[in-house]
Amino acid sequence: MISNGTSKTVIQLHVNGETKDVMIRSGDTLLQTLRVQLGLTGAKSACQNGDCGACTVLVNGEPMHSCLSLSIETVGQPVTTIEGLNNSTVKQMFVDKWAIQCGFCTPGFILNCHALANKHPNADDSTIEEWMQSNLCRCTGYHEIKEAVKAVLQNQENGFVS
Repeated sequence: MISNGTSKTVIQLHVNGETKDVMIRSGDTLLQTLRVQLGLTGAKSACQNGDCGACTVLVNGEPMHSCLSLSIETVGQPVTTIEGLNNSTVKQMFVDKWAIQCGFCTPGFILNCHALANKHPNADDSTIEEWMQSNLCRCTGYHEIKEAVKAVLQNQENGFVS
């Protein structure tokens, strides 16, 4: 970390496989830093209190609500945003199963599904339900989302979803 003599500090974040220098205040959330400084707008700013999951990113492969996480807390840890899952099987399954509706919540659901498939490749309905609880969708009854998650789990190879 390098302080610039004001209330801001330069830190390095490892985002989507790249190291990025960002200048933050101690209270800047990861969501703010990703969207404003890095232009990664896939994580959405919605409830700002961790209830909706629209801001979900992966930190060390674990889903995290970036509106509740300080940027400084993720130094030295790999962060994956929806932009880091280009050409992923998970994204394609959400499209194929029409689990996208308006798309506002979709990045959070896709990242949650990606982590679920990597942690629990043989997840049953109960586990899927538990993992998807942290995200809200206002457009669907969740049926298409559950079908997309099940399709990912059925189609993954070697226990890892790309």
